[in-house]
Amino acid sequence: MEGLNAISIPLAVRIELCRAAVQTIADRQGVRMLHIKGAAVDPAIRPRARSGTDVDVLCDPARIGEMHRRLREHGWRLHSTFDDGSPFAHAQTYWHPDWGYLDLHRRFPGIGIADDEAFALLWRDHRPHTCAGRSARVPSVDAQVVLLMLNLARRSEDHGGEVERVWAEQSGDDRARRIRLVRELQAEVALAAATGELERYRHRREYALWKAVSEGGSRTREWWARVRAAPTAREAMRIVVRAPRPNLSRLTRELGREPTGRDVATAVLRRARTAVTELFTTRRAR
Repeated sequence: MEGLNAISIPLAVRIELCRAAVQTIADRQGVRMLHIKGAAVDPAIRPRARSGTDVDVLCDPARIGEMHRRLREHGWRLHSTFDDGSPFAHAQTYWHPDWGYLDLHRRFPGIGIADDEAFALLWRDHRPHTCAGRSARVPSVDAQVVLLMLNLARRSEDHGGEVERVWAEQSGDDRARRIRLVRELQAEVALAAATGELERYRHRREYALWKAVSEGGSRTREWWARVRAAPTAREAMRIVVRAPRPNLSRLTRELGREPTGRDVATAVLRRARTAVTELFTTRRAR
């Protein structure tokens, strides 16, 4: 392994080796896993393969804990937790000195049904894929299109016309099948955010969150949207309690060491000041 650190190898090659390494760990434990994004996307959807800068896999939610333990045993370091990541708490990020970064997904943002049901649905029509000579699995082409659209909905920057190319230019039969899948996954609001039809779903509890993540805005706006999008009162309260807490993984990276109690307290006060400023600014704007 040390040889990889001494040799400069192309990022795309390293990513493929990373995919194979993670797949090997999953196979040894009998864990079902789907490779998503990057070079795992079918050429029919993206003719020019994009290797990306990391590896993304969607894991059987019931086996996430086991995969976490096995990754750690094989030298992977936890970079950020589910709570430290996106507003959807959908993935944990790991880093390996040889293979680079891995995003281990338990769910995909925008899907409304339970994580285990969503995985079973996406696994149902999976296809074979090869990474660095290792056999792996990817979702069906229809599912890949839907996941790509849901991913595009989270980008506030220009997506280079991909929505138009991938969604607007598909055939009528393809569109019908994929809309059925979107409905099965209860992902209509996220798809609408990608296609510019979000205002049709103002009555849905997820509306404010997708408005925030698709158009951008303050962190305070995003947190309130997360509370409104929570499926239960208990989950909403958990988000409220979590909001003042700083991202400990990010704070550790910023400081270059483990944060002390004083560091955490300072970060909490800084977040509180930012929230008050953003609320005041928003009120004045109105």
